Amino acid sequence: MALVTTRLRVWASERSGMARLGQSVGFVPTMGALHTGHRSLLERARAENDRVVLSIFVNPTQFNDPSDLERYPRTLDADVELAGALADHILVPDPAEMYPDAYRYRVSENALSATLEGAYRPGHFDGVLTVVLKLLNLVQPHRAYFGEKDRQQLELVQGMVKALHLPVDIIPCPTVREPDGLALSSRNRRLSPAGRARAPAFPKILHESADAPSAKAALGAAGFGVDYVEDRDGIRLGAVRLEDVRLIDNVRL
Repeated sequence: MALVTTRLRVWASERSGMARLGQSVGFVPTMGALHTGHRSLLERARAENDRVVLSIFVNPTQFNDPSDLERYPRTLDADVELAGALADHILVPDPAEMYPDAYRYRVSENALSATLEGAYRPGHFDGVLTVVLKLLNLVQPHRAYFGEKDRQQLELVQGMVKALHLPVDIIPCPTVREPDGLALSSRNRRLSPAGRARAPAFPKILHESADAPSAKAALGAAGFGVDYVEDRDGIRLGAVRLEDVRLIDNVRL
């Protein structure tokens, strides 16, 4: 069973022990509410590293809607059980320790982060990049694993690591889907049974439509609230709202 650590000072001591032993460290950063997609990241990290660190932190600075932060599922006991023997350490930091500066210092990117998700969630990627940088500094992993479902986030993290010369390899991992095609997401559990039955139409329409405008029109006709659908570099990215739940996905064209 993984060792759960909540205090950063205690974690620093544990990390020093790994360094003394010369162990390679794989890191999976999450906001909890773990599912099979997260498990696939942990399995990849387990296969490629001596030690695996999982973080669970519902990061307040990446929520532009306070009600969305309040509703975000928190399932720590179930998360620890799912991580099982795949993680050696689970870091569950306190927001006050993560943000002793009350978020006066932050990381901003001024191009990609202003589009797509950034256009609909002001300040979201400042919060994401800031917390990822903090976690990378704390964990000091050799490799960090991110899912491709959050494509824009993945590209921004890769860009930050390159721009700031961080000594870590960012490992993209394929999106894990339900048998009906819906991408696994912690937000899916907020859908009603009827909403969950309708949700697979989202990736299906993204994949089958001739172009982005056609996909956007088809999603609207299917009853989704559409924030955006755009084709970029052979990938179609989209974000929709269903039953007040926001879903994002991307498919290769």
